[in-house]
Amino acid sequence: MIKTVEAGQPAKATDSVVPPVVLTGQVSWDTVSPIAYIRQKFGAEMLSFLALFVSPKADFATIVAEAETLFPDTNVAACTTAGEIGAGGYDEGQIIALGFPSSGFATTSLMVEDINDLAPIPLIDRIAMERVKLQERHPTMTSGFAFLLVDGLSRAEDGLTATISPALRDMPMFGGSAGDGTNFEHTSVALNGKVAQNAAILTLVRSRYRTQVFSLDHLVPSDHQMVVTGADPDRRIVKTINAEPAAREYARIVGRDPEQLDRLTFASHPVVVRIGGAHHVRAIQQVNSAGELVFFSAIDEGMVLTVAAPQNMVEHLRNKMIGLSANKKPSVILGCDCILRRIEAEQRQITHALSDVMSSYNVTGFSTYGEQIGALHVNHTMTGVAIYDEED
Repeated sequence: MIKTVEAGQPAKATDSVVPPVVLTGQVSWDTVSPIAYIRQKFGAEMLSFLALFVSPKADFATIVAEAETLFPDTNVAACTTAGEIGAGGYDEGQIIALGFPSSGFATTSLMVEDINDLAPIPLIDRIAMERVKLQERHPTMTSGFAFLLVDGLSRAEDGLTATISPALRDMPMFGGSAGDGTNFEHTSVALNGKVAQNAAILTLVRSRYRTQVFSLDHLVPSDHQMVVTGADPDRRIVKTINAEPAAREYARIVGRDPEQLDRLTFASHPVVVRIGGAHHVRAIQQVNSAGELVFFSAIDEGMVLTVAAPQNMVEHLRNKMIGLSANKKPSVILGCDCILRRIEAEQRQITHALSDVMSSYNVTGFSTYGEQIGALHVNHTMTGVAIYDEED
């Protein structure tokens, strides 16, 4: 499903009111007609794209239908969350909205359905065609990025990102996987009124503003390694590690009781794999009834996993935000932040401190079941785009 929204003219220097680069807003999930509240807050500004990150407490289908009614000429992409990031940092029970005015952005959004059964060549051709068409319609908008929202229970993100990436050429991509709090039961994405599972929403963005796509994690590989000796890649399950039952061997290596493994353990002792000269997190979701480890990302036999040690999460995030602000502080940062980062923050009692950093750098977004950066699906990571109040 595609809506092509033409960009308007930039505001003149003599205009008395200069709209913000990106409009942001939030409203509690139980507010009557929450999207009407967002529409009122955003005013008459014509939007090219609206992103909605919706608490799993809300009636997702109703929210999406209301957005389609109140923003009929706007690309509206939405997903359920594992928590929200609003004006005050980490939050819950919210509907987060980011509106991209047509004066500064031009977008095309498309839904990719049945992502567990992709036809790669038609999809690549479709995306490449839309990318070229968008660029040709807006040649003066020289900055851009691609934003991907994926069903977080599809277990198909790895293949999807690897398929999409070549079609984007030099357009950097980031994104996040839809969540369901910490329930891991039901996740959804939506585009322009249509709700779907086992699907993804890809939004191509051109902008007259400077943008910078980024990815960050605070983990450093240790000397503790293990080899996956038995796996079910289709279900992201590791059966054995070092030829021993997976959960028991992982617990031994990280110094924990195998009967006490939980989300806090996995958040504190993630594992990474080396890909292309860099380490990327392969986070563990849970232990199943057979004592096997279920992962958030692709896993296979022969893969070498390295236990990672965390740096100071608050200082690491602050330093990364300072780096993104080296020349100018971003007007807004759209962030996709792994649920395991939130869980780790709660365990270490640093949620408030992390929220302060995110709030001070205008980070808005949601907590995810996984993150996308370029051709990779990763975990325990924040991916995003910084958007600056200056033309590229």
